[in-house]
Amino acid sequence: MTVKVLIPTPLQKFTNNEAVIECEASNISELINSLETQCPGIKKSLCDDEGKPRKFLNFYVNSEDIRFLQGANTKLQKGDEVSIVPAVAGG
Repeated sequence: MTVKVLIPTPLQKFTNNEAVIECEASNISELINSLETQCPGIKKSLCDDEGKPRKFLNFYVNSEDIRFLQGANTKLQKGDEVSIVPAVAGG
């Protein structure tokens, strides 16, 4: 399945400053691996040492937070849009 991935500015150093990348993947885990193949080094910024998405990054599939879906196993369909959004904190 071809999906569109919206890359946040801090991670665009891995994508040759591209804000949008198209990937072939059937779920979020495959998407992360596909991104790593296309943009070497990005996976370390997306995943912890166990290979799970980092807690300070939010992944959305068509505006739905994957934490409220099936997490990294969230299924993707052709034409889906995945947004990677760094968490914002402050005081």
